[in-house]
Amino acid sequence: MVTNSEQNPRPNILWICTDQQRYDTIGALGNPYVSTPNIDRLVDEGVAFTHAYCQSPICTPSRGSFLTGMYPSAVHVNGNGNEYFPDSPPLVTRVLADAGYDCGLIGKLHLASAYHRIEPRANDGYRYWQYSHAPRDDWEIGHDYADWVRSKGYILGELTKSIDGVPAELHQTTWCAEKTIEFMRQEREGPWLASVNIYDPHPPFNPPKTYRDMFDPVDMPGPLFRESDLEQQKKLEAVDFQSKGRSPEELDIRSPIVPQSPGTAELASSGGRDGKTLQAAYYAMIKLIDDVLGRILETLEETGQRERTVIIFTSDHGETLGDHGLIQKGCRFYEGLVRVPLIFSLPGHFEGGLRSDALVGLLDKAPTLLELAGLEISDRMQGMSLLPILRGEASPDHHRDFVRCEFYDALDQPDGTFATMYRDRRYKLVMYHGHAHGELYDLEADPEEFENLWDAPGAQSLKVDLMKQSYDASMLAMDRGPRRIGPM
Repeated sequence: MVTNSEQNPRPNILWICTDQQRYDTIGALGNPYVSTPNIDRLVDEGVAFTHAYCQSPICTPSRGSFLTGMYPSAVHVNGNGNEYFPDSPPLVTRVLADAGYDCGLIGKLHLASAYHRIEPRANDGYRYWQYSHAPRDDWEIGHDYADWVRSKGYILGELTKSIDGVPAELHQTTWCAEKTIEFMRQEREGPWLASVNIYDPHPPFNPPKTYRDMFDPVDMPGPLFRESDLEQQKKLEAVDFQSKGRSPEELDIRSPIVPQSPGTAELASSGGRDGKTLQAAYYAMIKLIDDVLGRILETLEETGQRERTVIIFTSDHGETLGDHGLIQKGCRFYEGLVRVPLIFSLPGHFEGGLRSDALVGLLDKAPTLLELAGLEISDRMQGMSLLPILRGEASPDHHRDFVRCEFYDALDQPDGTFATMYRDRRYKLVMYHGHAHGELYDLEADPEEFENLWDAPGAQSLKVDLMKQSYDASMLAMDRGPRRIGPM
């Protein structure tokens, strides 16, 4: 029997973070093309924040931000591929571990580079460690998922060459569930935190064939796209991104939908890399995520831990998925790339079936967890606890006046691209610093972001006002450094 002191009111925390999952990929929140019954259950039982934004559209700065409750620029971790993650500010998992939580990491961490070797561990607080940066066979030692596949009698590097993808029973998503269940079943006296970092639905968009067959590209709605998008992306070609602007029929997919194999060329020539096929593969990966979530929920109930376990379901950033002629990620701030799922569930303690359209940032998660555990929230944290909304003590209609997102030379090959996004209730302003072009959208009149008002004569006064607000917000987000203890 799994034990957890009944006298200890601090809840367990099951923190599930997928990689590159858009906000609009959940059935209960309005997508009729996906199949997410278990995520839907969390929505029905908990609080879904429908306007949650990452603080960077790239993995490492986003993860560094929501694990510290600070903006990437304040943490001084602004891009991928870094040598190490600093010891200060502390990760929320370190703070919770020091306060008695038994913390476990399953899957990806990506706070530093894993290019030449398994990434160096930060001062992370994890006692249980099952690591998989990506479902590739690139590391001789330290890749726990590849070792697990090997223990089953297979070689991951061989499986990834198949046109059918890695079988579901050997998939990294399935391994994440297996190890999460193993961690949750361990006996302990105090509360636990499981940080479950599933790699999917990240490219190369290669779900198991059994899942790909569940989603017919013909049935997909296709990306958000107008011919004017190509002109827009042409203007922004000097701004860093992982793909070039293409029509949905001609997407420039650097990482193919399925692995390179003799059948890949045939798939491409038959239209197999168009926007709808991309969507179908993406939704298939999310279906597998939802299925393993069901197994995890069953284990929580079987072990009697569900009623004292907070479940968080989220992602580090989104995916353009063909919208506006782009795929993957980089220096753009379209809703599909910067807006992500964020669901909290603790039946009997949090509101049930509540959908909050308040503007929230992923950096709000760390202070929420600290307050939930009865711990002090550091003054350096720029995030704000969501607990009042979760408990029904504050209006679900407002949390922040605006949200910010940063891209500071963030991709693997730095090229001097710097940009910021400022989004209030109605408008979104994007400034590409050092470039002549920017973006301004009225999200009430144009929620799909087709009408860029940056150069519109009637919007210039509005643009200047938003630029000042964005500049002020950037300055106020600065970390001042060591704590002040005296006047001199």
